[in-house]
Amino acid sequence: MSTQLYDEIGEAFEGFKTLPLAQYGEVPSFLAMVGDVRGKSVLDLASGTGFYSREFKRRGAAEVLGVDISGEMVAAAQALEDGDPLGVRYEVGDVAELRDVAKYFDIAVAVQLFNYAEDVATIERMCRNIHRSLADGAEFFVFMQSPEFRFDGPPLDKYGFRCESTGEVSDLGPRVRVTALLDPPISFVATPPHREVYEKSLQAAGFSESTWVPLTVSDPGVAAFGEEFWADLHDNPPLTMLRCRA
Repeated sequence: MSTQLYDEIGEAFEGFKTLPLAQYGEVPSFLAMVGDVRGKSVLDLASGTGFYSREFKRRGAAEVLGVDISGEMVAAAQALEDGDPLGVRYEVGDVAELRDVAKYFDIAVAVQLFNYAEDVATIERMCRNIHRSLADGAEFFVFMQSPEFRFDGPPLDKYGFRCESTGEVSDLGPRVRVTALLDPPISFVATPPHREVYEKSLQAAGFSESTWVPLTVSDPGVAAFGEEFWADLHDNPPLTMLRCRA
């Protein structure tokens, strides 16, 4: 399901990063959490059109490999690389069936990777594959929809997104319909896993030092819209982050 969905979105996915929640919340928060990548090798899982892959290479990463299940996403990322060569490599791949990499990476990142897993066993398999791909002591950084988001809270439309419950719940978590308010809007249904699914799966795979990191709004975001504009976001965060060590 996720393969077909993202094949249909393709290069339009780049537009997500222009919306206020992504531009002033997701992107600066995630980059700040990952920190200094100079001279390091980075494995970008669910790399999409390569937004973060390119950013890490610009920030001095020695090597970046982006992996995504969608061939159209990878094609869009490769087209951007061809137009402005940075030395990023991309390949089509399913993290649940991730191939053995030729070397161990210093850092792995995953933005909205786990939302389309069929079950807990798939997430556990993903986590084992990621751990296997990392050097000892390497860090893994995860960005995801918040497991604690309250659907009865104020709408997120002013931030560029709409997040609604479908009313369905699985062992993983609630089914959620997210709409990026682009022109035209893009909607997709996902299942953000419960907090304990992340924690238990990562621990079982061998990861340690798991720390949840809240999303923050950048100073430019506050300057552009004011503190009050972001109050609903702070009261009911739709997104959160997690860092752990291999």
